Amino acid sequence: MSTTVTPGGEGGITCSVCIANYNGMGLIDACIDSVRTQDCGFAVEILVHDDASTDDSAAYIAAGYPDVRLIASRENVGFCIANNRMAAAAKGEYLLLLNNDAALHPGALATLMQEALRLRQPAILGLPQYDAETGDLLDIGSLLDPFFNAVPNRDPQRNDVGMVAGACLWIPKALWQDLGGFPEWFDSIGEDLYLCCRARLSGHPVRVVATSGYRHRVGASFGGGKTKAGRLNTTFRRRALSERNKTFVMAMICPSPVLHVLLPIHLTLLLVEGLLLAALKIRLAYFSGIYLPVFRALLRRRNQLLVGRRTAQSGRGISTTGFFAPFDPVPYKLRMLLKHGLPEVK
Repeated sequence: MSTTVTPGGEGGITCSVCIANYNGMGLIDACIDSVRTQDCGFAVEILVHDDASTDDSAAYIAAGYPDVRLIASRENVGFCIANNRMAAAAKGEYLLLLNNDAALHPGALATLMQEALRLRQPAILGLPQYDAETGDLLDIGSLLDPFFNAVPNRDPQRNDVGMVAGACLWIPKALWQDLGGFPEWFDSIGEDLYLCCRARLSGHPVRVVATSGYRHRVGASFGGGKTKAGRLNTTFRRRALSERNKTFVMAMICPSPVLHVLLPIHLTLLLVEGLLLAALKIRLAYFSGIYLPVFRALLRRRNQLLVGRRTAQSGRGISTTGFFAPFDPVPYKLRMLLKHGLPEVK
């Protein structure tokens, strides 16, 4: 598949592929090579932000990939800042955020560009996500449940979704700048949820193209986040960041007056969930390490959340009904509990 595009970016670059890397020595080759072998008919640059890796990733990339624009950070700054730095340095008209543990299928960039041109309006786009080990389809984007948990979509006929994973996320650079990129105080996890919800609230489509795709070693770069032997496995840090940042997104993005009903219910359920999990696991750390920090963070970040909410709501370009169109009414955590039991947290 080939696409001819009139260059609109700096220096004739149409797409900037931005790869955030931390200790990805065993992953980065497949990721970069999957970009370099794309046959898309337009100019592509590759940027890698190395987040102070301790496995000599930066030196390895600099020596092995002289065509890659390497940003080597002196300190570990997290996924949000890494991507914001690459987006600021990118020359392309479009950005593709790509995890270092992900690899594009052939034709991925051409497929995304064709959809971007077909839409004729700024949009966030994604591709089907496949498990790198098994080849199984993980999702074609995600719907959202009432509490902003991602619900995997596997219907190839459903293209309008609540979010696409930041592991492979296409966005015009101009739209990225308008939305302000990732909130740097999120650190990691949930930044893709924020960006997609913010875009949809502003009236911009969030869509997946059910052809081509990418392989993803879920959890390889951050830990946890997948099922093993029928049980959900995750880490305390991943779970704590997820619960906190989903709550941040809800607080800033959820349209009024729904927020006034939904947020108190959400916080009550988090409190109950944390206490029950700690009691059933006979380990207080489940509550003190995952759920209690959510309430502390809401108090500590309340001014930033209020500013973020005013900014997001002032640019609203969609009705409340339209915003909640890709939401699934059944809480996803309940489904996972019934299917997999209590999660294993390490």
